[in-house]
Amino acid sequence: MPAKPAPIKKASPKAPAPKKEEAPAPAPAPAEAAPAEVAPPVEVEAPPAEAAPAEAAAPAEAAPAEAAPTEEKAPAEPAPEQPKAPTPPPPNEPTSEPLEVTVDDKSDTSVTITWRPPKTIPANSGLDGYTVEITKEGTEDWKVANEDLTVSCRYVIKNQTTGDRLLIRVVAVNPGGRSPPATIADPVLVKEVGARPKVRLPRFLRQRYVKKVGEKINLVIPYSGKPKPVVSWLKDGQPLDSKRANIRTSDRDSILFIRQAERGDSGSYEMCVKVDDFEDKAAIIIQIIELPGPPASIKIVDVWGFNVALEWTVPKDNGNTEITGYTVQKADKKTGDWFNILEHYTRLNATISDLIMGNTYTFRIFAENKCGLSEECAVTKGEATIVKEVIDYKPTPFVEHDFTEAPKFTTVLNDRSTTVGYSTKLLCSVRGCPKPKIMWMKNKMILNNMDNPKYRMISTGGICTLEIRKPGPYDGGEYVCRAENTLGKVDTGCKLEVKKPLHADTDKDE
Repeated sequence: MPAKPAPIKKASPKAPAPKKEEAPAPAPAPAEAAPAEVAPPVEVEAPPAEAAPAEAAAPAEAAPAEAAPTEEKAPAEPAPEQPKAPTPPPPNEPTSEPLEVTVDDKSDTSVTITWRPPKTIPANSGLDGYTVEITKEGTEDWKVANEDLTVSCRYVIKNQTTGDRLLIRVVAVNPGGRSPPATIADPVLVKEVGARPKVRLPRFLRQRYVKKVGEKINLVIPYSGKPKPVVSWLKDGQPLDSKRANIRTSDRDSILFIRQAERGDSGSYEMCVKVDDFEDKAAIIIQIIELPGPPASIKIVDVWGFNVALEWTVPKDNGNTEITGYTVQKADKKTGDWFNILEHYTRLNATISDLIMGNTYTFRIFAENKCGLSEECAVTKGEATIVKEVIDYKPTPFVEHDFTEAPKFTTVLNDRSTTVGYSTKLLCSVRGCPKPKIMWMKNKMILNNMDNPKYRMISTGGICTLEIRKPGPYDGGEYVCRAENTLGKVDTGCKLEVKKPLHADTDKDE
């Protein structure tokens, strides 16, 4: 193969010295003539075994070997396409003016200012930086204070003369050009400030300050600053009315005094302390309130049963504060006395219940705010009458219950035993109507306490008792209690055993 020009190129500088008669010059000439075409074969590494035959070849043969790949690797390249014309970029635009340029600090030879970025910054132009320009008061010779653009929103203007009054402005710069300048309204005095002014607002004045109509307002507000600050007051952005409010200012504080507050004194009061170009402000919101007016209207919506439904509307005058509730009262036409039904009620409708039948009622409502109840009230025009219903009572005929009943023992007699000489009782209970007659029998013989005082028979409240006084050995036997009335009779019986005492047996044994 005629290829492999790379080994030949490497071998040319390593040719042996004796071969001087051969001209090696033509060999590098073709390689230099077309370096772009030979470059691709150079990347192929030749094995070391083929290096020796390549070195033995004559320089004359090397030239055609290199020329052969050149002719083979020369493809025809297509003509390049013509590029389209680029779209022209949109024109650059400047930004809007910087915002809120203020003096941050001062010394005898420098002024420090701060500002905020422009509100509008074009997307294609961006923002390169800011230029700070100054001029003395009374001249229009504006000079650039910073040699290079500053990207910070804070800059120190140095090397100024103490006592000069400077006009300062800031301009934003981008490829679209300069923005409109933002200028500090008042000239800035180049002079060091001993202490910045500060309003030390009391804590209770940091929220809404509420007073009632007719009360006195005496607010003491401390402040600090060196040299002595200039104190000024505004109400809703306007100067104070000296007829309504008095201002007393000392070296340490300022006093706002109003002898008798009125609703017109409500508003936002602003205290400003200023030392040269530095100032501090504090806002105080004062609210003067009074009793509200009565509800605008009230009406009785419905009456049913013992209930009345009421509705009313909010007062036209709320006393310069929100309505906190309502008090609803009622009065009976007979007595005319008013009584509270609802207190601190927050809705605009209510249902009054538990009214007395047959009475006629009138209602009134008071509005309530932080000052208290309104002096006047809204009264219903009409009256609410609780109608007494006519009840046709038809009692059911009375049927007397028949309580007659044949005698029946609820507690029967039980067998008993007793000792000679110890009294005993036999008990039972019986019911019946008419009241049954009680009879006691012993061994089927009727007992009569009149003939024999040993027995005592008692019948009280259906309890039948037979008392046997000091029974003897012959008092034992079968006892029967009989109850009898017009509807029938019934018996209950028991056995009584009379025992001898134990000590009697002992004496006999001895």
